[in-house]
Amino acid sequence: MKTIAVLFILLLFFLGFSGCGNSSQSGYDEQGQLHGRISISGAWAMYPLVVSWADEFRQQHPGVRIDISAGGAGKGMADVLGGMVDMAMVSREITPAEVRRGAWFIPVARDAVVPTFNLSNPYRDVILRQGLRREQFMQVFLENSPVYWEELMGLNGQNRVSVYTRSDACGAAEVWSAFLGSHQEDLQGIGVFGDPGIADIVRKDPLGMGFNNIAFAFDINTRRPFPGLAVIPLDIDGNGSIEPTEDFYETLNSLMEAISLGIYPSPPARELYFVCKGEPADIALQVFLEWIMQQGQEFVAQAGYIALPDEVVALHLTMLQAATTARID
Repeated sequence: MKTIAVLFILLLFFLGFSGCGNSSQSGYDEQGQLHGRISISGAWAMYPLVVSWADEFRQQHPGVRIDISAGGAGKGMADVLGGMVDMAMVSREITPAEVRRGAWFIPVARDAVVPTFNLSNPYRDVILRQGLRREQFMQVFLENSPVYWEELMGLNGQNRVSVYTRSDACGAAEVWSAFLGSHQEDLQGIGVFGDPGIADIVRKDPLGMGFNNIAFAFDINTRRPFPGLAVIPLDIDGNGSIEPTEDFYETLNSLMEAISLGIYPSPPARELYFVCKGEPADIALQVFLEWIMQQGQEFVAQAGYIALPDEVVALHLTMLQAATTARID
């Protein structure tokens, strides 16, 4: 009897676990209203945009519940491949290993990671005027030795840079380290959880330097950096001075334009992805994804992100609709 009881408990466990990937049965009711539940987990970078999309989508489909949680791209990927959520927000490239495990993905928008510092830094004006070269960021974030602001600015003094990185597995750190020719695990500094955490601690440390997704570096309402925070300009041509063509960090709109035109380098500019385990089979999820690739793109710029080019949207929308049609047939 004890063996039968144990087997019964295990059976209940596995049945419960196997249903985690599909939050509920979804579809259309007799009045033609869409209903269902969608669970989403993942990148901090995408959280504000996806919340905005969910709010707009539910105005048209109030019968659909959308649960969204941010915890980093790594957590989102683990959750979706483990069947714990319907979809992951991933702010980095999808790896071949993840594809082999069943990751199906679609790009939905673009944004970038930017290096940030405290606006009360004693060398603020010099930093904004000179910026930093990629090699200098490599020195700060990859070398396990003290780096001083004066050393970076070509001045005398010993104000040590307080370096902050992410403690959670995330797209921002992976993309920023890719810009430096490395990987997240190689980044030096004090580990801080989440985008809000890094932005907050850099604002409190006059000698701090970190990196943030643009949604957490810029205020979406004022379209300017959050109070106390500033972006370190990238000295793209390496001449020791920020030229007018490199000076696009004062407002969110000017940075978005630089990303869109390819002036701001990629990485740390990047595409943002939704990931499912296998092609999405849930009806509410299919409708949500198609809405994002069509009406949803209208809200991207307003939320502080860069919309995908029309040809990219058309290509992936066609692929999404073809996959949906194939399942119905």
